[in-house]
Amino acid sequence: MRPLRLLALALIALPLWAGSVGTGAGAVPVDQASRVDVVQVNGLIDPANAALIRSALREAENAHATVVVFQMNASGAVDVDVPSLLHDFTHASVPVAVWVGPSGGGAHGAAALLARSAEFAAVAPGAHLGSVDPIRYDDTSFTLPAPHQVTASAATLLEFIGSLDGKVAHTSNGDVTMATIKVVDVNGRQTREPRGEIHFHKLGLGGQVQHTLDSPWVAYFLFVAGLALIVFEFYTAGVGIAGALGAVMLIGGCFGFSHLPVEPWAIGLLLFGVFGLTIDVQAGGLGPWTFIGGISLTAGSIWLYGGSSRLDPQWWVLVLVIGGTIVFMLSGMTAMIRSRFSTPTIGREDLVGEMGSAEADVDPDGVVRIREALWRARTNRATPIRAGDRVRVVSVEGVVLEVEPEAGGARDYRERHKRS
Repeated sequence: MRPLRLLALALIALPLWAGSVGTGAGAVPVDQASRVDVVQVNGLIDPANAALIRSALREAENAHATVVVFQMNASGAVDVDVPSLLHDFTHASVPVAVWVGPSGGGAHGAAALLARSAEFAAVAPGAHLGSVDPIRYDDTSFTLPAPHQVTASAATLLEFIGSLDGKVAHTSNGDVTMATIKVVDVNGRQTREPRGEIHFHKLGLGGQVQHTLDSPWVAYFLFVAGLALIVFEFYTAGVGIAGALGAVMLIGGCFGFSHLPVEPWAIGLLLFGVFGLTIDVQAGGLGPWTFIGGISLTAGSIWLYGGSSRLDPQWWVLVLVIGGTIVFMLSGMTAMIRSRFSTPTIGREDLVGEMGSAEADVDPDGVVRIREALWRARTNRATPIRAGDRVRVVSVEGVVLEVEPEAGGARDYRERHKRS
């Protein structure tokens, strides 16, 4: 009985197997073969765009699409395995074509390599198909054999899709004749229309966020702005919106840096530059550290990225970030500190000898409350003052009070003067 059961199962499976073989790339049903997939690829070929290209190819293969058309307005690759991506691009089981556009756009580096490697490619009028080298912007020494040149032109994406009708494409499953246009009768006149649906693919919300953070100028701006906001929050003696926003921006900048060829020493210069500006903010005015911090910030910004010079932020971005940071630190920060830690109704010299309480630990810097006003304070003792402890003001330096513990502290100089 067992051999009979196996024979029966084989007879049942044989037609199913034959049917599955008959629906290969050369025998796709008409309702499925009418589908055209259009994939929009913009900006750097980063991990997000590479994932978009691969996922669109897989979806088109599963749907037995007539052709996958990549609308390229992109440039070089960063943090992407280009040979692997190129293999998936050129060994798909469905036809693959590239249209470089729209007008004013272009393809360079890895994007140009993909365009030139496609069997069918065209460039929109006003668009530009640039050089393949450098393929990777984070590794200018990386090279691949030069593909063929693209000379075809198509004004619009739909025109390019229509030009593919009837052409034979070579795929990993064999030759496929593409059918992208159908002729219909409209009021006695024959017109050409796309055959079936056109499915558009683009980055989702998560992919768009990742792709934006991978932009060199965005990562640079977020990193510096995040540092400035965190310093601002430190001087407000609390954790609020500025600190939370600064932390989010700093994390976003670091995420972008993780996919870009940043120079570690340039990151150090950016940190040192913000630290140098902070010293003069603490001093309450313009000083030598302003120039040291500004020079360090400028040098770190200019030489932040290695690899191709195409990654360098444009000059207006550098001016905006560097100039904005210096103005913010020396103007906005100083004004904020003065308004928060001083009051016009109290003479500063009259505060000497006043008693108050520590609002936060003074170790060696902190915040104290004197006459219902908050002040930045610094202890003149090695022993830290804990939050809530009583303190006595012994001197005033700009907007910073020098304080000591109530017990064991030096006596008020005015009392010593009266007794003398």
